[in-house]
Amino acid sequence: MKRRVQNLLAKTKNRLVGLGKNQEIKTIAVCAAQVPFFKGGAEAHVNGLVRELEERGYEVDLINIPYKWYPYEQLLKSIKIWQLLDLRESNGKKIDIVISTKFPSYFVEHSNKVLWLTHQYRQIYDLFHTPYSGFDPSEKKDMELRNKFIKMDNQALKKYKRIYTISKNTSIRLKKFNNIESTTLYHPPQLERKYFTSDYKDYILSVGRLDSLKRVDLLVRSLKYCNKRIKCKIAGTGPELSRLQSIAKNYGVSERIEFLGFVSDEELLDLYANCFVVFFAPKDEDYGYITLEAFLSKKPVITSFDSGGPLEFIEDEKNGIILKFLEERKVAERIEKLFFDKEKCQTFGIEGYKKVKDINWENVIDTLISGEKNEDCPF
Repeated sequence: MKRRVQNLLAKTKNRLVGLGKNQEIKTIAVCAAQVPFFKGGAEAHVNGLVRELEERGYEVDLINIPYKWYPYEQLLKSIKIWQLLDLRESNGKKIDIVISTKFPSYFVEHSNKVLWLTHQYRQIYDLFHTPYSGFDPSEKKDMELRNKFIKMDNQALKKYKRIYTISKNTSIRLKKFNNIESTTLYHPPQLERKYFTSDYKDYILSVGRLDSLKRVDLLVRSLKYCNKRIKCKIAGTGPELSRLQSIAKNYGVSERIEFLGFVSDEELLDLYANCFVVFFAPKDEDYGYITLEAFLSKKPVITSFDSGGPLEFIEDEKNGIILKFLEERKVAERIEKLFFDKEKCQTFGIEGYKKVKDINWENVIDTLISGEKNEDCPF
């Protein structure tokens, strides 16, 4: 009932919000880019935005153009597609505002556009000097391509009068590599208001895409050194599945790990509600829904000192554990510490809940459309 009243008030407000004194914002194009057949947090981000705008009475459409990152020349073609796209109107209907998100959607042209940045092409930026990049910094052609991309990004991004990001981590990258200021605009996870707490059972939970950057292999290897009563459930799909299963077999922990693959929303909520801790220690994550989902389920989170986005919410020994060393036995010690102290798990979980409970869509929509920040929201 409360949600319906909020939406009714929001729809009334929409009639008063305008591009100018006599012009309303009615029609919105949300721009995104996706690698076909792969879905993750970025897709949940834009789908949530479209849903919330529609609930508030806006006429919204998602402009989602697929792209490939290989060969690298294909990236330049993808940029060109966005630059040539005409979103001034559609079949005679004027598009009042464009909200772009991740690379390369922010190359779109429009007289009234706002950026809510998920991330840029990270392989060119923060991942460039790492094994996750695919580029070789010692190769002249790779350095030239990197410089070209950064220059193109700078030209495109400086056309925006308002730039928001999904996390402080994304804002820091934008400032570091492009010298561009931005404002962080947090949003809640997809199943907002549905998370609950049930028990603190004997399993540690990992959720998300099985990708090398997520470092789920660290959890699998660490389980060998944990008390054998500790189990592990891994929800998600991805290219790392076979390798993770092989590691589990080689380390003798296959019988203690369940690879659940894709799970339904109801199953996911239940998994969070009954685990004793959530393991989420990716390499320099943009935002990380998993942290918020765990905290909204009142469960502590184990993360790493270099995990990026999760560190904006996780406080060591207050609502979770921040690993200072990514050594298997050290990780196992921290897991056991929580396993044998369920009261601490509960205390940490409650503190985590307090940290994120006020993140809401009202503030996001108000800010993106009108640039006004909701004074009642601490984020």
